[in-house]
Amino acid sequence: MRLLARLVTSAHKYIMAFWILFVIVMAIFAVRLPSLLAGDGFRMDAEHEQVMKMASDTFELPAETMFVVFDHVPDEAIESTLSRINKLNVVSEIDSPLDHETQYSKEVSYALLHFNEPEKDRADVVTLIREAIGDKKGVTLTGQSAITKDINTASQRDLMKAEAIGLPIAIIVLLFAFGSVAASLVPLFVGIATVVSAFGILSLLGGQMDLSIFVLNIVPMLGLALSIDFSLLFISRYREERKKSEIMEAVATTIRTAGRSVIFSAFCVFIGLGALLLIRVEIFQNIALGGMIIVGMAVLSSITLLPSILILLGDRINKGQILKVKENGANRWRQFAKGVIKRPILITIIALVLLGTALIPAKNMELTIPQIDSLPTSYDTRSSYELMDETFGLGDQSSVYVIAERKEGWSDTNGLESMKQLEDELTSDPLVDSATTIYSASGIASPAEWEQALQVPEMKAQLAPLLDSFVQGKQLLIPVTLTAGGTSDEAQDWVRDWSTRNTEWNLLIGGQPKFNQEIFDEIFDNLLSVLLLIVISTMIILMIAFRSILIPIKAILMNIIGLSATFGILVYIFQYGHFGLHPGTIALIIPVIIFSLVFGLSMDYEVFLISRMQEEYANTLDNDHSTVEGLAATSKIITSAALIMIVLTGAFAFTDVMPVKQIGVGIAIAVAIDATIIRLLLVPSLMKLFGKWNWWLPFRKGPYKAGNWH
Repeated sequence: MRLLARLVTSAHKYIMAFWILFVIVMAIFAVRLPSLLAGDGFRMDAEHEQVMKMASDTFELPAETMFVVFDHVPDEAIESTLSRINKLNVVSEIDSPLDHETQYSKEVSYALLHFNEPEKDRADVVTLIREAIGDKKGVTLTGQSAITKDINTASQRDLMKAEAIGLPIAIIVLLFAFGSVAASLVPLFVGIATVVSAFGILSLLGGQMDLSIFVLNIVPMLGLALSIDFSLLFISRYREERKKSEIMEAVATTIRTAGRSVIFSAFCVFIGLGALLLIRVEIFQNIALGGMIIVGMAVLSSITLLPSILILLGDRINKGQILKVKENGANRWRQFAKGVIKRPILITIIALVLLGTALIPAKNMELTIPQIDSLPTSYDTRSSYELMDETFGLGDQSSVYVIAERKEGWSDTNGLESMKQLEDELTSDPLVDSATTIYSASGIASPAEWEQALQVPEMKAQLAPLLDSFVQGKQLLIPVTLTAGGTSDEAQDWVRDWSTRNTEWNLLIGGQPKFNQEIFDEIFDNLLSVLLLIVISTMIILMIAFRSILIPIKAILMNIIGLSATFGILVYIFQYGHFGLHPGTIALIIPVIIFSLVFGLSMDYEVFLISRMQEEYANTLDNDHSTVEGLAATSKIITSAALIMIVLTGAFAFTDVMPVKQIGVGIAIAVAIDATIIRLLLVPSLMKLFGKWNWWLPFRKGPYKAGNWH
């Protein structure tokens, strides 16, 4: 850190010039990011995707199907609407409700728009179709691409709404913390530079990989909060050092002390995000990548750009003093800390009871993959889909596509008999409503009758195309309809069982139940590895940082308890339906993402607080004194930093996309719990209870001094 301090203080003008140029260049790329985002990120390279690609490429099933929903629309209007869409020449095939009675009722009907060519993003096609529909009342386009486009639009609107709410409040908090306009605006400038730089880097990567639309919300949420938190710590320490030394020396000391805390804090966040890479679902990969980039940029800007700004501003950092910062603030926190360590057992019990009560609802958490319910009900895309689903009961059943491979093919006598055998096995399953093969499609009951029908030229001419639609080479496609919804546990258990069943055929399964099963299994199969990586790595980093074994253990346990309480409160709010929300479910990604993000973020406050206690203990070897002084010196900073984090993430509570709302609220709750109950009550109480053992590390002898046991 001494080398870094010398480098920054000696080359601060060049560093400042580099950052200005870098941010301008990255801003040019950053504006392209929203157009590069596609999909909700819930995809993975696995069996479902393989089967659906084969079904499209080999068996010419549609690569995608969208719906046009008609609500109390006369037949003439239905026909004219579909005619206009057909003239666009963007749809491969249209199934009109006027030709298919299962899609038609006098009140609600729907048409199927099939697309044969797979595309990453059909946003332009969605726009064209919506323009063809016009503002005709009761006619709405819905389906995956339309939903994705609306979520993307809502995400951009959410980001602007959250920033409009969060940033002004964050500036007010900074004004109360620093008192001056200049000191309050510097963290904001650093945060914007960080987010713009990260967006630019992500835009450059967007051409090489798929990026989820949720990146647009999570990356700036995390980037602004972290950058401002780091800046708050850094500027506070700089102003403290400036009272007793020159500007250059004060900046150098701040880099060595606060800069060290920033780096260790960032490592904890970085590990939490990096652990998400173990889950091979696109959204986790995206958040891990975007998060690690934004954390890296936040650290880089905090230890290079920020000190360069402080040197260039000098004492002008105090310009625009509009609030007088009370000098006795530390004394009030000192008295508070002394009060806490006087009753450590009672306060520990009270804190644990509060957290234990909050985590009770977590046992009832119901996790689902976000679908159409990611959008608010005000969007026609959602309301029309739900109307169609409710009217025709589409959610009561689900479609599965079974591709069976037989080395000898399926067209000979043995193959035809095997096909019938497989059909019978499928239809005999109690969860199967129907399994479509050449037999059920043609009305022919047996392989023998099929071969006999082929002897008649007229029949052969009709049956040969039918056979080709189900059989291509060694592969057989069997569409299966289950009597359970695609999101149900029963449907997921069914596809899991058939995927692993030992048969004479090589079976591959796709469809919504398989998609859901793969996502759930991928997350839960790797969850323990993710948690262990985060916990063990954090343990090692904190041991290195604090030269202690007990402090990291306490930090990890308190984090786990605090996060469990957070999940309980989330269930109470979103699942039970409080504070004006309708009862719903928790998005499957929420617990994993919040744990990975907040486990690292909360370590910021742990590092800030314990680092200061460690400095005091190294000089005095008095545990009670170091606990009180550490809390007195950092409580205002931690409280301000936590409040800014709560404001910037909690602002997403007022947004529309449900998973983003849940992530924002979850992070805000977790940080609030961490900065109050844990950091102000549990930490000092446990520091008092464990005394000098807080600073014990095995295999070292003698008293602790200057960070070492001698």
